[in-house]
Amino acid sequence: MSVPNTARRLTALATAAGLTLALLMPAGPAFADAGFRQWVSGFRGTAVAGGVSGAVYDQALRGIEPDPVVLEKARTQPEFTAPAWDYFDNRVHDQSVADGQAMAKKWKSWLDRIEARFGVDRNILLAIWSMESNYGEILKRDDIMRNVIRSLSTLAYGDAKRSKYARAQLIAALKILQTGDIDESHLMGSWAGAMGQTQFIPTSYQRYAVDMDGNGRRDIWNSIPDALATSANLLKKNGWQAGKTWGYEVTIPAGKLPGGAKTIAQWQALGVARASGKPFKNLTDRATLKVPDGRGGPAFLMIRNFAVIKAYNNADKYALAVGLLADEIAGGTGLVQDWQRPFTKLSFEERQELQKRLSEHGYYEGKFDGKIGDGSKAAIMAYQAKAGLTQDGYPSMEVLKWLRKQ
Repeated sequence: MSVPNTARRLTALATAAGLTLALLMPAGPAFADAGFRQWVSGFRGTAVAGGVSGAVYDQALRGIEPDPVVLEKARTQPEFTAPAWDYFDNRVHDQSVADGQAMAKKWKSWLDRIEARFGVDRNILLAIWSMESNYGEILKRDDIMRNVIRSLSTLAYGDAKRSKYARAQLIAALKILQTGDIDESHLMGSWAGAMGQTQFIPTSYQRYAVDMDGNGRRDIWNSIPDALATSANLLKKNGWQAGKTWGYEVTIPAGKLPGGAKTIAQWQALGVARASGKPFKNLTDRATLKVPDGRGGPAFLMIRNFAVIKAYNNADKYALAVGLLADEIAGGTGLVQDWQRPFTKLSFEERQELQKRLSEHGYYEGKFDGKIGDGSKAAIMAYQAKAGLTQDGYPSMEVLKWLRKQ
């Protein structure tokens, strides 16, 4: 489960406390941080008082050292807001849809059982799995996955912004070890402690984890049934309405519309209609109108299940991406009104081609994953500067055509 972004940099706080420099020193005898060792010793009492056995604590934190990569990531989280098209293009695309449909077939028998037990739409679960770990592919990457106990200890000791969060999560993670659901060597997660196929932080794991496959362990790392059922349990317990959608793409009339929640019948009376031309399913549902890309982009009526998805990650863009991806996995045709891009959109394969060609020309060193992050944007801008083009960093057909000429 995604961790809320608290990304205002407070490097001065860490420096004042004498922590950042100590934690980023090279490994070796000089790196034996006496302050960290003292913190580990002192926190033992807190963990034991919180329900962790002393034996589990001692075993999990034996010989542990701070993880400098975790502190660096904590200090350098992005502070900008991506435009709507940038966020959605990296998450809702032909490859994520095709992979989701393949997973729907592969795991159909389990999805049948999970849907019957929890009442949550299977396509929503598949979309969350895609958003959180790219259907588990992220868990295979050693450059991303880290030891959860070490990560949370590092944040608890060395990150003033996240220390309260990390201490609570560390105790929860130790309790996971204590139950035997996973062993220490496999308790892996993101730098901030989000774990498993569907990225649950330890406290949320404790609250919602499910042993769906019945093997006696709630294993969201290796058991796809457990991971998807755990996500379904979270949504159900937060009020998911079975048999209902998350919302609708709509068209809106000219002129100002009132805010707040109204029944779909009331929105319809104001001139709001489904963009697909199909009728709404339930006119008594209450819905809120959202236009995340302004009036020139797509508009949506969001009903109750949209807010429930936000229990997973409290961001409108996240919940909307889950909903849109789920609809396409289910066989939908995508948006009627596209996002307002200032360039011609590339397909997923063309984005991979763009990265490959940038790499061949010496501008890009990352993976050819079709996801346009900071590295891809910097490479595009460098190429645009060399070619005499406007340096906007957009993954456009215009740039790809220039590269194909080279």
